[in-house]
Amino acid sequence: MALQTWSALSDRHRSLFNLRPFPYPPLDSSTSRSITKPRIPTRNRSPRAQVPFLPAARLSKRRAAASLSILAILLNGCGSRASLATLPQEVELERYTDSKEGFTLLKPSSWVKVDKAGATVLFEEPTKGSNNVGVVVSPVRLASLGEFGSPQFVADKLIQAEKRKESTKDAEVIGVAERSGRGGLQVYEFEYKLDSSRGGMKRIFSAAFVTSKKLYLLNIAHSDKPESPLDTQTRMMLEEVLHSFDAVPGI
Repeated sequence: MALQTWSALSDRHRSLFNLRPFPYPPLDSSTSRSITKPRIPTRNRSPRAQVPFLPAARLSKRRAAASLSILAILLNGCGSRASLATLPQEVELERYTDSKEGFTLLKPSSWVKVDKAGATVLFEEPTKGSNNVGVVVSPVRLASLGEFGSPQFVADKLIQAEKRKESTKDAEVIGVAERSGRGGLQVYEFEYKLDSSRGGMKRIFSAAFVTSKKLYLLNIAHSDKPESPLDTQTRMMLEEVLHSFDAVPGI
């Protein structure tokens, strides 16, 4: 799907925001499990210091930026389908692992896998395809996300890419955070609101990490319209998916 998204993204992505790190539980090392009613504790944490750019990584930055842009277009631009049902208050999660590409995450067990050009994997809610979870894996010359920039720098690029899309009416960052993945892997997380002519208001959760000269991008999109705002239970479920995104052991 879109590691060309990060490259395009470097050349295009959003305004200053209120930095609000996401709370995140430790990743379960089991290969598969189901989770019902995920509970995520809330706590405030200070954002980490920004990491300066490495001039030698400019080419890789362009590739990474392009990948971010492509990811936004491929996943957030998905057309919506009419739905008579909303996401249940109680959602079961199951682990999905791609050993070939080297990543793992939790996803709603009822969401179906669909093919989409440019996406490594994409899961959609059966009754509303605009609610989706997608991953893009692309080769880069970066050894870590820190070489590309700080979490806030990447968030700026991501928003710039969103705002350059003709369908985007507005985009606003809600939170930016950095966490450690398996083996101390540097993982960036973002949350933002997106108002688009394609699907209306959405809440977007994104995560990214670099390992083995590959850029891994997770994008979670869910409807968040004024008449049917994102409820607390669904938000907790989506955050659980966000925090579960990690590299597979041995990669």
